[in-house]
Amino acid sequence: MRVGVKEGLIVVTGAGGFIGGHLVGRLLAEGETRLRAVDRKPLDQWFQVHDGVENRVADLTRREACQAACEGAERVYQLAADMGGMGFIETHKAECMLSVLINTHMLVAARDARVRRFFFSSSACVYNAAHQSRPEVTALREADAYPADPEDGYGWEKLFSERMCRHFCEDYGLETRVARYHNVYGPLGTWTGGREKAPAAICRKVIEAKLSGELQIEIWGNGEQTRSFMYIDDCLEGTRRIADGAVEEPLNLGSSELVSINQLVSIVEEIAGMRLERYYAPDAPQGVAGRNSDNTRIRECFGWEPSISLRDGLERTYKWVLDDYMRRWGGRLGPREEAPRLPRPNK
Repeated sequence: MRVGVKEGLIVVTGAGGFIGGHLVGRLLAEGETRLRAVDRKPLDQWFQVHDGVENRVADLTRREACQAACEGAERVYQLAADMGGMGFIETHKAECMLSVLINTHMLVAARDARVRRFFFSSSACVYNAAHQSRPEVTALREADAYPADPEDGYGWEKLFSERMCRHFCEDYGLETRVARYHNVYGPLGTWTGGREKAPAAICRKVIEAKLSGELQIEIWGNGEQTRSFMYIDDCLEGTRRIADGAVEEPLNLGSSELVSINQLVSIVEEIAGMRLERYYAPDAPQGVAGRNSDNTRIRECFGWEPSISLRDGLERTYKWVLDDYMRRWGGRLGPREEAPRLPRPNK
């Protein structure tokens, strides 16, 4: 049984973003009628705007905005953060760390508003880098976050905020729940502009190669770095289970299907019905050598784990990116700054 279904006000921060927009839609589908969606972007820049929801534009780095967001709330889903794919978090470390202002003010506001339960979306970037130094990585257990050596910038912000959640629970009785997201992807998200993650970026690059007739693709790193990628529907199901559950410590929320970036490209090529010549950018942002989710704990706690295959999820994602690309620019390439920047082969 869901905690508080159809009872009390639910607040979703970061609701104009990819996961937040989907989460609001999921809550509506479950019958929730009192929802407040908050994001700092103007409404016309939200990925999804749902009817029947109190949609607010507010800058949650400001304490008073967090107080207003939490007023009268029973539950809070704190998804607001300044983040993006590896190309963003490796080059905007200070911006990523400033999200700690949001988490701090939201926890204080939730405590003062006597919020019943507070969910925080953490990240697999909290894990110790020593466990992620080879593509043939051992899946990460929750305990592998310590001793601490997370992703610089973004990972430290997430790990520190996890600790704040723990101590607000211990010291103030605020029930906090934490999920460590592993590479969430799917439709209705960012696929261009610098903040997109690998699945959406690869979909866009394949589409642009097909439209341009230049059957080439640039891959960051050597393509052998490995990851697991979780489809948005699994993310939503896991988020609801963890948020409503009794487990106080952080839990992994990710697929355990490990693939290399080269394999990811091959799957998208297969979906698109084409093969591309590959060029590699070894100096581009690429993150750790390998990262995968150990799902032992989430299976023990809920008898469930993410199960949507990467092939199925990518097929849905590619179709949506293609449709959105055509909606924006028809059969033409997008603006030059969003077209592929491919190194030319030596002749």
